[in-house]
Amino acid sequence: MSLTVPPALLDTAQRGPVDDADFVACVRDSLPYAWQTVSRVVAELDATGAEHADDALPPPTEAERGQLLRALASDAIRGGLERHFGVRLAFQNCHRVAAFRPAAVDSAAYRDFVSPRGQLLNQSPELRNC
Repeated sequence: MSLTVPPALLDTAQRGPVDDADFVACVRDSLPYAWQTVSRVVAELDATGAEHADDALPPPTEAERGQLLRALASDAIRGGLERHFGVRLAFQNCHRVAAFRPAAVDSAAYRDFVSPRGQLLNQSPELRNC
């Protein structure tokens, strides 16, 4: 299961639209490793002023890797994170997370990161089974 949904939030969802802040809080509480990773990348982006920042540090366990996969493979979760942090997220392999400033989404760095070439260049034997 991707998210641990509090009963009150589930009730709200069953009745209609859900507040984005409540959804993002559910993501934060359900996927703490993914939240920490995205937070760390966004903090680096903010600290450096660069157009993007990324984290290629492998997760310590498969459970943490699973959190990243669930967070970044879900359009709703990824979109919630992007709206909350004000960035565009990109993902390679099974753990490399990048945050781009919205203005950089059409940049060469973004296009390189999300390209098939970028994915292939980021491969290694250690990553084949992740």
